[in-house]
Amino acid sequence: MTETVTHPEVLTHPEKRGIELIGDSERHGRARGLFPVWAAPSVSVLSLTVGASLILLGLELWQAFAVIIAANLLWILVGVVAISGPAAGTSGSVVTRAIYGIRGNKVIVAFYGWFISAVFLALNWLAASFMGAELLARAGFTHPVLGPVVITIVVAAVTVLVAVYGHNLILRIYPVVASVLLLIFLLVTFFILPHVNWDYAPAESLHGLPLWSSVTIGFAILASNPLSFSNSPDMARYLPRSTKASSIVAATALGGMLPGIFFTSVGALLATGIDAAAMELGIESALLAMLPVWLGPIFVAGVIINTISLNGMTTYTASMAFQSIGIPIRRIPSAVVVGVIGTALTIYLVTSTSFLEAVNLMLQLLILISGPTMAIFATDVILRRNRYNGAELFDERPGGPFWFTAGWNLPGMAAVTLGASTAALFLNSGLFTGPLSAAMGNVDLSVPVALIVTSAVYVLWTRLAPTRPAPQVRVAEDALA
Repeated sequence: MTETVTHPEVLTHPEKRGIELIGDSERHGRARGLFPVWAAPSVSVLSLTVGASLILLGLELWQAFAVIIAANLLWILVGVVAISGPAAGTSGSVVTRAIYGIRGNKVIVAFYGWFISAVFLALNWLAASFMGAELLARAGFTHPVLGPVVITIVVAAVTVLVAVYGHNLILRIYPVVASVLLLIFLLVTFFILPHVNWDYAPAESLHGLPLWSSVTIGFAILASNPLSFSNSPDMARYLPRSTKASSIVAATALGGMLPGIFFTSVGALLATGIDAAAMELGIESALLAMLPVWLGPIFVAGVIINTISLNGMTTYTASMAFQSIGIPIRRIPSAVVVGVIGTALTIYLVTSTSFLEAVNLMLQLLILISGPTMAIFATDVILRRNRYNGAELFDERPGGPFWFTAGWNLPGMAAVTLGASTAALFLNSGLFTGPLSAAMGNVDLSVPVALIVTSAVYVLWTRLAPTRPAPQVRVAEDALA
């Protein structure tokens, strides 16, 4: 049953709306407002860390820069997916009922929502925990576990608070947050640059299969970031239905892409000025050592602000994902549940691994889920020309527009399953190396395989399936103009 609820968006009150349809009278804003929403989370210490890992893989600087640019171009897919939000007027986790079917969507969103949300919450809280603990150690508090755990709990509580206040708070404060973070990280960059070895060359230049192995592993690690943001419709869904799709794509993609390219490149430069022994002790320690005493606390504060901004948005969208699969819970308590799950995973990682190891391992494994789900979402948007009927998406009755086969859309389910299983054969991570990757000299083709196989299976099967529903169009014919 379709539910359209009117809730006034007051900055000082929590947002009560969950996945309910947004009426035309409540639509507001411009596409350009999405730029800072995505820029704030992208000005991140994770970018510095991942950029440094490219140098540890043995790449030369120009090779690292090429990989960074190529991987960040995948932000275009995030922008393509975002345009379904204003078209449907609801959360992306509801829009995907058109891809997987009513029942199939519950399975996909349940697994994807819990796993992706918890992992990304943990990775970002982990950054704040390690950086904060390092700063506390310099102030004399050296407990290796208690410091990171306390910081994690405090930051997690503030993050959940942001998610509770929701969409209007995010749109209002993220432009300010993006500006503050940009200033802080540019200051950090200024003090990093004197330590850069501009004549850097790896001890042994890579050629042939070893080079392609490092390039593709680095690409997979970097690509996992944009590919994980299939929640972009949630942030765009309040825009007027008439908003140009091209403007939404540009604002979303550039917001994530530009700071991502810049600060990941700074991370690669950073690694040229740190010896291997220092990197083993933790990049957070080496990074703080490069900064003047007065800037260290400011930088850690920036890391924490960035963590809250990214995880606040993740928690916000994850809370709606739980609603979309039929769990009888309101959005606000759902946000609290998501926060508790992410906090538990963060504490586990804090006590069991280093920051750099956790980042690289978790980001690579995310590809097996985020690659296929992003590929099929973007493919469906293009196939339908962004024609989604919000009212029909809420029709969960047998025989409804998206009931398909007993509630399952076989092309969608088959595509993501085949995409993920095939990509696993080409994955090369610290935890698992696929047999085809090993046969090719540890080259990691998991990202292109996930995208190509998923999209190809979905396109071919939907073109051949005569029972595919043709939703009624309630958006302008130039929705993709």
